[in-house]
Amino acid sequence: MQRLLDRVAVITGAAGGIGLATARRFAEEGAKVVCADLDEAGGAKIADEVGGLFVRADVTSEEDVARMFETAVETYGRLDVAFNNAGISPPDDDSILTTGIEAWRRVQEVNLTSVYLCCKHAIPYMRRQGKGSIINTASFVAVMGSATSQISYTASKGGVLSMTRELGVQFAREGIRVNALCPGPVDTPLLRELFAKDPERAQRRLVHVPMGRFAEASEIAAAVAFLASDDASFITGAEFLVDGGISGAYVTPL
Repeated sequence: MQRLLDRVAVITGAAGGIGLATARRFAEEGAKVVCADLDEAGGAKIADEVGGLFVRADVTSEEDVARMFETAVETYGRLDVAFNNAGISPPDDDSILTTGIEAWRRVQEVNLTSVYLCCKHAIPYMRRQGKGSIINTASFVAVMGSATSQISYTASKGGVLSMTRELGVQFAREGIRVNALCPGPVDTPLLRELFAKDPERAQRRLVHVPMGRFAEASEIAAAVAFLASDDASFITGAEFLVDGGISGAYVTPL
């Protein structure tokens, strides 16, 4: 399929995980891909692989974010898709009783403030075109809460979900769709880092996934490509769950 033929897409957190898989999927569907990340080696590698452009950007810096979108438009002439995907879930983010304020602030900056900045600077370009699609990475825990406590992460993704709903409504009549991608657990380096110190934690979470496994990054990327394309032309302000059925069941019997 070439649903994104000649569309210009900016992806943050493109050096790994869902971002990397989405860069590949977008390129397969014909998009011109701008890969943004702090990881210069990884970001440049995937940009070269997909024939796109790498931009080093700290998504918590408004200057970097503004430059990222400006570079994309200067290079390719327009901005059609923004996949605001960069995020962290550090091991020191746990119960509210043990998580320190610095860990809290760091997660909010990367997971929530970055989405605010990316939307703020992407929307003006899309308004001038009269069309655009923004996909913000939230999480299934933004919809139903987390059984394995990650207080900073859960709160940040809830903020992403609420912001997405507001923007999706606010700019709908200007042709700009804004949706929240809500993945379940995905087999990415981020998840492996989260469970590295507690292997049993992964098993405790896995029992709640009706499909019996964690998602592959490519499966999430397929959902992003759908939301970015005209196949999703009447979807905005929505939460798009790709969680293997977790949100549909409390516990899945073994």
